[in-house]
Amino acid sequence: MAAESGWRAAVEVKPDLVDNREIMTTHSFDLDADPAQIVWAKRELTVDERKGALIGQANAAFQEVVNAQLAIEMAEDDASGDLDAVAAAKAVKDARIAAINAATTHDEVDAL
Repeated sequence: MAAESGWRAAVEVKPDLVDNREIMTTHSFDLDADPAQIVWAKRELTVDERKGALIGQANAAFQEVVNAQLAIEMAEDDASGDLDAVAAAKAVKDARIAAINAATTHDEVDAL
């Protein structure tokens, strides 16, 4: 590709990220470098962003239980969904979300 007119080699330059605390965002180009560089920026995640992701995971786990029990209920045989399983999953979800909401720092979110 480098032999074609107007094309040149390029490499990506990705920043080192702190797991669960930083993410890559936008990129810029350094056309003066050889090969050209696609340089990625990073930003720190907020505690609220991290908490939102954990709440989403808790809700998704609960939804999986609900969907499984609904599938049993909707099946053509005489099987009935287990409402106790749904209630137990909801209690786990509610406790998990309460713990997540109580966290106020990155370290507290890490401990979850």
